[in-house]
Amino acid sequence: MSKIASAKDESFRKYVITASPMRVLMAVCGPLAVYQAMQQIFKFMDMLMAAHVSANAVSAISSLTQVSAMVSAIGSGLAVGGCIRISESYGQGDYEMVQKRTSTLYAGTVIVSFLVAVILIPFATPFLRLFQTPEELISAGVGYFQVEILSLILSFFNTVYIAIERSRGHARKILYLNLAVVIVKLGLSAVFVYGFGWGVIMISVASLISHASLTAYVLITMPKDEGAFRFSFSAIRFDNKTIAPILKISYPVAAEKLLFAAGKVMVNAMCGFYGALTVGALGISNNIGGFTTNWHAGMQDGASSLISQNRGAGCYKRTKKIFWCLMAVNVLIGVIGWICIAKTLPWMAEIFAKSKNQFDQRFCDMIVEIHRYEMVGYVFLGINAAVTALLLGYGYAKLVMIINVARVFVFRVPVLWALQKFTTMGAEAAGVTMMVSNVATGVMSVAVMIPVLIIIGKKRDALEETSIT
Repeated sequence: MSKIASAKDESFRKYVITASPMRVLMAVCGPLAVYQAMQQIFKFMDMLMAAHVSANAVSAISSLTQVSAMVSAIGSGLAVGGCIRISESYGQGDYEMVQKRTSTLYAGTVIVSFLVAVILIPFATPFLRLFQTPEELISAGVGYFQVEILSLILSFFNTVYIAIERSRGHARKILYLNLAVVIVKLGLSAVFVYGFGWGVIMISVASLISHASLTAYVLITMPKDEGAFRFSFSAIRFDNKTIAPILKISYPVAAEKLLFAAGKVMVNAMCGFYGALTVGALGISNNIGGFTTNWHAGMQDGASSLISQNRGAGCYKRTKKIFWCLMAVNVLIGVIGWICIAKTLPWMAEIFAKSKNQFDQRFCDMIVEIHRYEMVGYVFLGINAAVTALLLGYGYAKLVMIINVARVFVFRVPVLWALQKFTTMGAEAAGVTMMVSNVATGVMSVAVMIPVLIIIGKKRDALEETSIT
């Protein structure tokens, strides 16, 4: 079992705990944010291909994507929990524990993936009905969903690999690998939809092939790795010291993502009150918002690892500096995104309202109507992403879960219900709901942030006092 890191990994560890916080933040998080932003462009084009099939195809994919997100929450939770704990051990210089947690995380992911496949693929239709997916969308997309589950299973493994590489600071490698995946996926989707005129199920097949290509790369290159991050069967440990700290973060994160996605499924079902096209318009609105919020997501992913590594090294003061740098960058991203989207929204809505040389003015108006409210929350979601990185970096996963569950089940579902019950609003009610929930989530994040920063300050003071004595 490896008790040492490679020279490159050791050099990166020293860089993370000594270099300028803003420099470290941009060097590690910048490529991740660029990838997330470019991925959103590919998602945009993916939805555009679905729109070429029909408006109902867009609605089906928009609805089923949220159900798929519930399933992917399991893999995401494992990846986040594993990444945080591996980063913590990495910062401490405990390379034996790094290898144990790395190997155990991979093994656990394989087990979970198998269970998901056995349970969900044969029972896709009743599973979709359980979450009140409209019947017309089930009939249009159940095959898409089954293939998507297979794709998600491969994605579980790939996500964990990417998370571990993120712990090592391999941001550019992550950028290149993920770009290769989305380019393969987009290219195949274009051939299937525009070249052969096939339906939405082949868009999911393209995803499956692209994820399989990354999995193949991982399986070929993993045995050649060196040092503490190398997978080893002998290092797998399902004991309290190795796996329990990972699960302590993973299960709240997985639960939060699952409940958040379930809430969005509920919102989609409730939006069916205004017609199936509203579900599609809301999904497109969310995708347009991703041009801004995906930058936040990339910054958050990298910053949580940086904060965890510095915490593991006892550099509490640096964790706060990294956090404030992240907050400033995210707010700036939110402001720029708001300005840019406000100017281009009508144009983007018109693109999605076209399918096979037909233009649906009502669908176009719905998209604009919903998103003009939703984009108000860009800055507040940037604040939430910064606070989330801080909380995850310190292992406060339950607080993250509380904030994001409140975002849907306190600030979103009840608000939409009230608008439907007590007002005469049409599809714009979905946009108002998104605005209220996103703004309220940002405010709640600030309220949670203040006591957490006080606690961190006390930890720093206690460490300094101990070093003096």
